[in-house]
Amino acid sequence: MTTPTTHDTAAEPAAHAAGSAGITKAPGDESLAPQQTRIMGRSSYFLAWFGGCVSIGTFAMGSSVVGTLNLIQATLAIAIGCFVIGIALAVNGAAGYKYGIPFMVQARSAFGFAGTRIPGLVRAVPAIVWYGFQSWIGAGALNMVSATLFGFDNLVFYFMGFQLLQIGLSVTGFQGIKWLENIGSAFILASLVYMFYATVQRYGDELSASLLTMEGSWGMPFWGATMLFLGIYSTMMLNVSDYSREHKHGTGPGLLTTIYAMSILPCTLFMGLIGFMVSEATGTADPIQVFANAVDNTPLLMTTLLFIAFAQVTTNVLNNVVPPTYVLMDVFKMKYPVATVIVGLLAFATFPWKLVQPESAAGLQLFVQTYSAFLGPIFAVLVVDYYVIRRRTLDLDKLYDATGPYQGVNLAAVIATGVGIVAALAFSAVSWYASLIPAGLTYYLLMKHWAPCQRFCQ
Repeated sequence: MTTPTTHDTAAEPAAHAAGSAGITKAPGDESLAPQQTRIMGRSSYFLAWFGGCVSIGTFAMGSSVVGTLNLIQATLAIAIGCFVIGIALAVNGAAGYKYGIPFMVQARSAFGFAGTRIPGLVRAVPAIVWYGFQSWIGAGALNMVSATLFGFDNLVFYFMGFQLLQIGLSVTGFQGIKWLENIGSAFILASLVYMFYATVQRYGDELSASLLTMEGSWGMPFWGATMLFLGIYSTMMLNVSDYSREHKHGTGPGLLTTIYAMSILPCTLFMGLIGFMVSEATGTADPIQVFANAVDNTPLLMTTLLFIAFAQVTTNVLNNVVPPTYVLMDVFKMKYPVATVIVGLLAFATFPWKLVQPESAAGLQLFVQTYSAFLGPIFAVLVVDYYVIRRRTLDLDKLYDATGPYQGVNLAAVIATGVGIVAALAFSAVSWYASLIPAGLTYYLLMKHWAPCQRFCQ
């Protein structure tokens, strides 16, 4: 791997510091330079994805398909979505894994230095919205524990404190993320198993009569459901290089796909089905109220609520902090700790209390479908660029040279993304799927035959 002769002055010092560290790197020592020191082996990488994918939005996605799918169809929809995720993560994360570059650098060859702000913004906005939403849910769980045990009920206080805690953890960078995810995974798995068991025990009889006997659908509603569960993670499919650059070399594509799919499947399956079954039985989509109603034993209820709070931390610091942080580092040349603090403060501005209303499941479903329509085309452009145009060979010197052939905006990527968005919105129920071929094909044809794009093909 060549060392970049970079004009990205914010990245250079961190690159040399990482290279000189040899074995480890200091907490918060993150940069956009090629990753020299990788801190996650296969086990750590698997556990990071396992702990980082406990999205509380999965409950809402499970709730949103009530009435259209039966239990078997919902289970298969979740499983298919997770395996598509696994393949997509392995495919788009290959550049970051091979070269140690983050998403914002990877995108320069397709979109150009200035053009990367488009995919960066598209990736950052959903992350910040989920950050605020999940923080509010976690704070709600802590508030219920406090109100039950100590009689202190102040949701705003816990939301402010919970957010400040996550900001503090985020500043430590991937060193802190690694240990947080690894340690928390066992607690998360045990809690999910219990929560699923409690749900079946409480509502099993009435569920068996409705969810197993209803006809459901194997048509568009079924495939739309696979995209909903896929869509929750379509954000991570875009910036997977931010994580794969931390994984140590030596893992083949097949094993990487397995790591991704099997780390995401258990949590998604448990949480999606819990949301699906409880909403069918009670009509409630708020996960806090779900488990307050489902668990009669106070100590077990406290454990469940603490799990909900803890799961928001592990998910947010990995999946909702890193992407917008790297965007701020690239666009405004900020240092990692400063950027993480700003991202945490921006999450306050998403008004997450509006997203947890009783009718929020339908709104979140629309939100996932909409941002997936924008993320799918960018994913297709990145994959075609790396595998077809570059044939899996990148020139790092050019990726870090702001005055080189990748300067400015590559209109081929912008136009292709626009074409993909139109196709996705035309088939909104399966927006991510619908966008891939139109966007990828348009990008390929423009890069091969349109003169203004030829300097990007060097």
